[in-house]
Amino acid sequence: MPVERQVELRFHISSRQARTHTNLSAVRPDGLGLWVAGDETATVEYLGLRDGRYDDQRTFALADFVDLPAGPTQEADIEGLARADGWLWAIGSHSLKRKRVRRDHSPEKARRRLGTVVREENRYILVRLPLVGATPVRRDGPRAAAILCGPGSSLADLMVGDPHLTPFLAVPSKDNGLDVEGIAILDGRVFVGLRGPVLRGWAMLLEIRPQDHPRHPGRLRLAPIDEEPYRTHLLNLGGLGIRDLCPHRDGLLILAGPTMALDGPARVLRWRPTDGPAVEHDPEFVMDLPHGDGCDHPEGLAVLDDEHLLVVYDSPSAARLTSEGGVLADIVKLPESGHPGDPVVMTI
Repeated sequence: MPVERQVELRFHISSRQARTHTNLSAVRPDGLGLWVAGDETATVEYLGLRDGRYDDQRTFALADFVDLPAGPTQEADIEGLARADGWLWAIGSHSLKRKRVRRDHSPEKARRRLGTVVREENRYILVRLPLVGATPVRRDGPRAAAILCGPGSSLADLMVGDPHLTPFLAVPSKDNGLDVEGIAILDGRVFVGLRGPVLRGWAMLLEIRPQDHPRHPGRLRLAPIDEEPYRTHLLNLGGLGIRDLCPHRDGLLILAGPTMALDGPARVLRWRPTDGPAVEHDPEFVMDLPHGDGCDHPEGLAVLDDEHLLVVYDSPSAARLTSEGGVLADIVKLPESGHPGDPVVMTI
């Protein structure tokens, strides 16, 4: 069992009412605190370390810094956070949503909901915020908050014509459609992980170069890479998709899990980017992570120090919820070394 201990993340009543603590989707450390995000709001949260737990929550609405395409109240489905060089990055899922079916729905309502697909524009965003200490601001001298979004400009819209991705743009995320889940910055390079699509067992990462738009303040655009808006990297994860990314040493740690609505498996792998487009047959296996049955889905990964990772969970079990309004995250110890070339084998 890789879990060494647990730590509490404690939230205010408003975040608990918004179910942020039970829908955590992204986490990044920042000094003695954590940036976290849930996939049911259009906010990012900062928790400071106090008395052995993460507490003193501060909530920052993205609409206070950038113009969200669907306004301030529609959820943004933030699925990835990154922090580097004094910037905080947040990325939405860029995914279509099929209506959920519950047990109390009639057969007619269930069929109707499963036939309903919704596009919510706030999901199609990439946001970059300047940080002053552990506080995001709209402007800090020459640095300004900015967003990549809008028709013809969002990351998903730039995929039109891509032979790997175009067929999945009209498919909802939990049906193996496009689903962004993770962003990481390594040596100035910005990587975006895709939970879906998975192509015959191969997962995909995108490498992008966001920059300030020269004609539209507060907006980003993508600088071309090899005359394309992004570079594609293919990784054989044995049928799993990418659930999160985080930089570690000279590579990226990848949290891998099912692209469909399944419980597991969940594992951590390491990939070292190359100078050009990668086709990686054998990413380095690091460890398997525990997961529950209908609960405790590993969803966010962060490096606490060179030997420890912090893992947050979507749909946490009742055992993870504390009476003080918190949720327990796991601290796992990294093995001393991985095993390059170990095959990634599906266990479901």
